[in-house]
Amino acid sequence: MNRGRRAATWAQRLRQDERGQITAFVAALMAGLLLVAGLVLDGGTALAAKTRALDEAQEAARSGAQALSPAWVRDHTGPLLDATRARAAAETALAAAGATGTVAVAGDEVTVTVTVTTRTQLLHLAGVHEITVSATATARAEPGVNTPDPRGAP
Repeated sequence: MNRGRRAATWAQRLRQDERGQITAFVAALMAGLLLVAGLVLDGGTALAAKTRALDEAQEAARSGAQALSPAWVRDHTGPLLDATRARAAAETALAAAGATGTVAVAGDEVTVTVTVTTRTQLLHLAGVHEITVSATATARAEPGVNTPDPRGAP
């Protein structure tokens, strides 16, 4: 009888024993924390890549907008921008920065779009291996100053 009571007490203790229950909770919590850390780390990397892409697009667009037409420079006739030289200047600036992108010249505006793909560091654990960002910048060629500033010199 004593042996039967011990077996029943042991079985009851096993049913009420909660050791090991915390393991599943900790595993789920750690997976969630890794996902949040991945969003923070890889999101920051993507934001830095977006900023770099915008900087490169702006630089290339400004370079292209400086390619004024020789006819316009000489006697203010014809288009303000030389479209061929503007496109070449913007593409040269992109190549110098090591960036890939597209260049469009329309009238006196140069528009550059840069696309950057960055590999993830933690989100690849969740199946996200790359993040692609792009940035677009437009620069307009402006003619030089022909008259003094009416406000006077600084």
